[in-house]
Amino acid sequence: PEPRLDAHGHPSLTPADFNYGADEYDAEGNEEPKALPEGSETMPYIDESPTMSPQLSARGQDSGDGVSPTPTDGLGTGGDRDAGKGLEMRKLVLSGFLASEEIYINQLEALLLPMKPLKATATTSQPVLTLQQIETIFYKIQDIYEIHKEFYDSLCPKVQQWDSNVTMGHLFQKLASQLGVYKAFVDNYKIALETAEKCSQSNYQFQKISEELKVKGPKDSKESHTSVTMEALLYKPIDRVTRSTLVLHDLLKHTPADHPDYPLLQDALRISQNFLSSINEDIDPRRTAVTTPKGETRQLVKDGFLVELSEGSRKLRHVFLFTDVLLCAKLKKTAVGKHQQYDCKWYVPLADLVFPSPEESEHCPQVHVIPDHELEDMKMKISAIKSEVQKEKANKGQSRAIERLKKKMFENEFWLLLNSPAIPFRIHNRNGKSYLFLLSSDYERSEWREAIQRLQKKDLQAFVLSSVELQVLTGSCFKLRTVHNIPVTSNKDDDESPGLYGFLHVIVHSAKGFKQSANLYCTLEVDSFGYFVSKAKTRVFRDTTEPQWNEEFEIELEGSQSLRILCYEKCYDKTKLNKDNNEIVDKIMGKGQIQLDPQAVQTKNWHMDVIEMNGIKVEFSMKFTSRDMSLKRTPSKKQTGVFGVKISVVTKRERSKVPYIVRQCVEEVEKRGIEEVGIYRISGVATDIQALKAVFDANNKDILVMLSDMDINAIAGTLKLYFRELPEPLLTDRLYPAFMEGIALSDPAAKENCMMHLLRSLPDPNLITFLFLLEHLKRVAEKEPINKMSLHNLATVFGPTLLRPSEGESKAHLTLASDIWSHDVMAQVQVLLYYLQHPPISFSELKRNTLYFSTDV
Repeated sequence: PEPRLDAHGHPSLTPADFNYGADEYDAEGNEEPKALPEGSETMPYIDESPTMSPQLSARGQDSGDGVSPTPTDGLGTGGDRDAGKGLEMRKLVLSGFLASEEIYINQLEALLLPMKPLKATATTSQPVLTLQQIETIFYKIQDIYEIHKEFYDSLCPKVQQWDSNVTMGHLFQKLASQLGVYKAFVDNYKIALETAEKCSQSNYQFQKISEELKVKGPKDSKESHTSVTMEALLYKPIDRVTRSTLVLHDLLKHTPADHPDYPLLQDALRISQNFLSSINEDIDPRRTAVTTPKGETRQLVKDGFLVELSEGSRKLRHVFLFTDVLLCAKLKKTAVGKHQQYDCKWYVPLADLVFPSPEESEHCPQVHVIPDHELEDMKMKISAIKSEVQKEKANKGQSRAIERLKKKMFENEFWLLLNSPAIPFRIHNRNGKSYLFLLSSDYERSEWREAIQRLQKKDLQAFVLSSVELQVLTGSCFKLRTVHNIPVTSNKDDDESPGLYGFLHVIVHSAKGFKQSANLYCTLEVDSFGYFVSKAKTRVFRDTTEPQWNEEFEIELEGSQSLRILCYEKCYDKTKLNKDNNEIVDKIMGKGQIQLDPQAVQTKNWHMDVIEMNGIKVEFSMKFTSRDMSLKRTPSKKQTGVFGVKISVVTKRERSKVPYIVRQCVEEVEKRGIEEVGIYRISGVATDIQALKAVFDANNKDILVMLSDMDINAIAGTLKLYFRELPEPLLTDRLYPAFMEGIALSDPAAKENCMMHLLRSLPDPNLITFLFLLEHLKRVAEKEPINKMSLHNLATVFGPTLLRPSEGESKAHLTLASDIWSHDVMAQVQVLLYYLQHPPISFSELKRNTLYFSTDV
């Protein structure tokens, strides 16, 4: 890794950092050179800023601290111990640099390897390249190689036979004095790349050569060779100049001022810095900026991946918003080693861009919406693959197996990214054509709309881009883009935060700052599998400027890193129907986002916060429970209630076959919630659920009145909570392993035999309650066209609730956070789904058949 920079932009190093670009050995990601600075159309810009030393540059004169090579540094002459430490650090700096120098020489060697055979064929009747082309592509590489080889051969023995008096400043001084050869290389760099590109296109043999150059591994490396593209290798010398200057900084920092090397290293650093400055001054005038029709510099304001509905099918596009134009592009398919480019699908000058009002938008082609259960299925598949990848890594599995799993994960995540968005975002060109994007979140839609409207406030002119201008603009997208990767987890680095898995409890308290009374509500969104989804919605607070919701929600997190809150004004005007999705469009009054910091959130206490959104302040509290914590089944200390009390105790006390709480909640849901969209999936207000829990626990006589007044999602939530808080699962801890084995059987007859026998083995209260619930869930699923709850959806919601083992049992099963959401959960869902899809099961029939199946579990 490159050395870290301190507050002044100077390298701040620890021994572990002395690895000057040795990581470059990894050929992954070498398809494109390191990102060049924005706008540098013609030339790579060599960054000299981190190499400025306060002692040597006017810019740094006043920054008293930083990398000052003077004795006041404390590493110079400040006592023997400090001097000893400084010299030890010198050795570390040099060892790190030497290792990266070896890699650099191997890279130059790999580049030179094809040069000789290419030259040999140039004079034959069938040349691969002409001598002129070879000269252009490999210009000065041989010279650079020889300079560094000589430097390495002289420095290596000095580091290997190290003692405190060793001098090597003269070697660095000589290396700096030969930097002129890099000037010639840099001047030729662009034409070298263009020539290589043209030759690749016209000559298949050369294309094959330039796609895979073999770079030798370092002496102590396990890998003997790595494949790297020619384009990536041609960039290495440009990268190297800055690295050499950085190492001089670090050597000076750890060299006592009275050491004979000190003045030599200072001189080498002065030469290197002057060289870098002169190169950059030469480059500057040639850097081209893309301009708008009014002659201003066109800047990129926002970009991102959006799903476009084009010719009836979903396409992933990279959309770029410039100061005066919106451009929709797709990444071109390119051969390995080719520089990637965008292909422009369409553009709309902002002066011509309008948003049709919802009621104006012409009816769009029917968007095919993927059923929820298919999306849930895919999430489970992805989670299962994630677990496999983690297991392979933990067991030091083969990298090929891991790559195969990652490829599969990318395909599944890509499918999810393409098929989950359903919120329409239409853009219209005054000159006639409309474009439709589908987004997964209202937040994104309003972000894009606001960014465009902000730019439209300026005096914009309509224009038409010539094909060359369009090509230049599309070409600049690749360098300018700020969003580099498709937002899927398989594109994340291993050390990036995996996000939070578990439950986020959020209380939305109140909001202030509204100018006039309105009907207001909030929605909560969290990111999941690379995109944001709406998870909860407060009730509408009527005609107020200071809504007081005080509603609590439990939101399931699946690798989430951010929470968004959107505040809306409810619109009751039936004429404002959006033809794209038949919904009345409510107005977004404000929106805000916060990062879910695992450290801050994972405390047992509520954490209060305020989100400010254009003048509006929304006050909320939150706390997080990891999945293994929230899935603990803790027996109630008070055995007089019903929550957390064994089902057999409750039914015996009530002299009932099915607990009263289960019968009442089921009855209420069937009476007025069976057609409610997302019943059992959409979370009820947590405070309502807690109130119902208290009433049932106290066996209050007002239960029925309260139930009839309560929001139906809260009643559904109370039923789920009852099963979740049972001290042991409804299908019992004892039988859990057998259910897991039974569902895995592949022979249908054996599976049927086993699954029915397991039901028979349940205690009577558990079995009767389970069969009662089963019939209810089947009735809910019959209304799937209206309530969107399929058997599969219901199995996903209730499977873990009815089967997940209690704390003592589950300890053995849990290893990783994401594991909890994979094999075990999938099997729990499958068990419930098996019984839901089974023809009706009657208690008496089951018991009568006991004789036929007497095998013990």
